[in-house]
Amino acid sequence: MPVRRDGEAMMLKLSHAEEERFGGLLLVWWDGDGAVRVIDHDGDALLMERAEGPRSLAGMARSGADDTASRILCEVAARLHAPRATPPPELIPLERRFRSLIVAAGQGGHFADAAALARILLDDPRDVRVLHGDLHHGNVLDAGPRGFLAIDPKRLHGERGFDFANLFCNPDAGVALAPGRLARQLRVVSEAANLEPRRLLQWIVAYAGLSAAWHVEDGGDPALTLAVGALAQAELDR
Repeated sequence: MPVRRDGEAMMLKLSHAEEERFGGLLLVWWDGDGAVRVIDHDGDALLMERAEGPRSLAGMARSGADDTASRILCEVAARLHAPRATPPPELIPLERRFRSLIVAAGQGGHFADAAALARILLDDPRDVRVLHGDLHHGNVLDAGPRGFLAIDPKRLHGERGFDFANLFCNPDAGVALAPGRLARQLRVVSEAANLEPRRLLQWIVAYAGLSAAWHVEDGGDPALTLAVGALAQAELDR
């Protein structure tokens, strides 16, 4: 809910889901570096700076500036992943995030393939960091003079590459499934985030399977994320 305190525009969030309450503590820890600043917090309530600048990363991606949007997302991720002087709050192991995919693997097909690849990645993590957990075009907002800032983290701990996989499923099917888009953004993101392209492709396949499993659990349509996973798998098989 947009609110004002002493005339200053802020955002008040009251979390009802455990995941959202858990993530709010990570915003407090980031202290406005790469994420919106928490002005005050009490229990389930967060009072945050309001990021209401006119620029939209989703709009950029849809209007010919997809590469620029991806680079901005990578810049924000670098700030979030940077070490801090103080220890972070309690974090969720990335492996726990993949429970839905492990269950869905019994359906076979892409779910089974994605689960097998996720198992390989999770058993041999590289460059382990504090993760946002849901980094995409809609969760990084224009904060005017403070640049682009993240909202709604999931408070995970695991391999840094995971945080970039969701970028390839966003901002929508028209962008994500455009011919040549995945291969082009693979080059852009791997260079901007200093990631090994093949490893990033593996995370995209694993994440796409996980996202599809969530859609099925919620009664939604997994078509988009399954299609992105298939494109990433095709790149891996080249």
